[in-house]
Amino acid sequence: MSAVTPFGAPMRKHFLFDPSFLNLNHGSFGTYPTAVRTALRQFQDDVEARPDPFIRYVTPEVLDKSREAVANMLKVPRKECVFVKNATTGVNTILRNIPFQPGDAIVYFETVYGALEKGIISCIESTPLQARKVHYQCPISHDELIERFQNVIRTTRAEGLNVKIALFDVITSLPAMRFPFERLTDICRQEGILSLIDGAHGIGQIPLDLGNLQPDFFTSNCHKWLFVPRSCCVLYVPERNQHLIRTTMPTSWGYIPPPDAPETAPSVMQSGDSTKTAFESLFEFVATNDDTPYFCVPEALKFRNEVCGGEQKIYFYLERLANEAANLVAMLLETDVLQEPNLGPGEQSQLRRCGMSTVRLPIATKDHSTTGRPSYYVLQEDEVGPTVNWFQTTLSYKYGTFVPIFAHGGWLWTRLSAQVYLEIRDFEWLGGILKEMCSDIKKRDRSP
Repeated sequence: MSAVTPFGAPMRKHFLFDPSFLNLNHGSFGTYPTAVRTALRQFQDDVEARPDPFIRYVTPEVLDKSREAVANMLKVPRKECVFVKNATTGVNTILRNIPFQPGDAIVYFETVYGALEKGIISCIESTPLQARKVHYQCPISHDELIERFQNVIRTTRAEGLNVKIALFDVITSLPAMRFPFERLTDICRQEGILSLIDGAHGIGQIPLDLGNLQPDFFTSNCHKWLFVPRSCCVLYVPERNQHLIRTTMPTSWGYIPPPDAPETAPSVMQSGDSTKTAFESLFEFVATNDDTPYFCVPEALKFRNEVCGGEQKIYFYLERLANEAANLVAMLLETDVLQEPNLGPGEQSQLRRCGMSTVRLPIATKDHSTTGRPSYYVLQEDEVGPTVNWFQTTLSYKYGTFVPIFAHGGWLWTRLSAQVYLEIRDFEWLGGILKEMCSDIKKRDRSP
């Protein structure tokens, strides 16, 4: 593997990008370097060369090596980490295993990932679970998020409900901002509430110490920020809670039935390692999938260490670039970056302590003429969806790049993802394009 490579354009030689495409949206689907693809294809070749021996006997061994690697990174024991396909699967696995009783409630936040909110609604359909949402709009501070969370807990309990579990992010998706997940975990512990952390954007973007944090459940996509192929996600369940998790999604050979369940056939996919817990065995074989991305974690970590120079160097670069890029794009657009309101001079934004940032476009979805924040253009309600689609498809097909455009709090915004293969001039280029596109919006003629 190559020696340490400078971040920015020189790093792109290690990745698989089309030369005519600039990947500015690493946060959505991630990507991985050539060295990791080589490892992935070798595993895939090995599976096809001897399917039964590899799937039945080799898979548990290489899976354990990857689990060990990711557990060491999260500072927890290997027996508390397993792999699932993605964070949506991880969260749903937890919610579908918790034995909810009448009167139980889940508390979650306004900016929850959309697929997870749909999962919560699905749970409500088939279990006694009730849901309560922490409503808010950005900009907002960590302190206010905490206060609103505690208020919802109080009002939910005043209804006579039991707040059983709370779902919250490490870093939210849209808008992108670092959440006060450490403080929320502490509050859950104090209040006797199970903490379920959606860390989809966590591992590989910011340092994490689950051994110290001790959440009740945590899941994070390795294929986003850790340079592991899709789809690979770590699911952390501390030993104290593993008795709650008895089935994977879908239910497969490792299912742990209740004592009074009808007898079923014994598993034909046991690894034979008597030292493994039932929780570890549960996730060892989940239907017939291509699990080779799981096996690539050690190679991804090797690349990050040998070519990138180590985790701390990566984290520092991502946060610095995300903040510098946001400031530059906001200056070019004559708007602002999403951060806490009334941030004092020299005061660090807690929302921006990560590798993604959110910048407001000068395009409004409601009239802000009285707020002192003028816009180029105010979209009518029926124009918002088509305008977002126009931005994103034009970026993709005309300019060979992509950033998410979305509506929040009466404005359109864009999310910027820093990465080791990007540098500030890439975002300067993007800012110029966005400014040009916003000017095109301003020139729209609404006359019949």
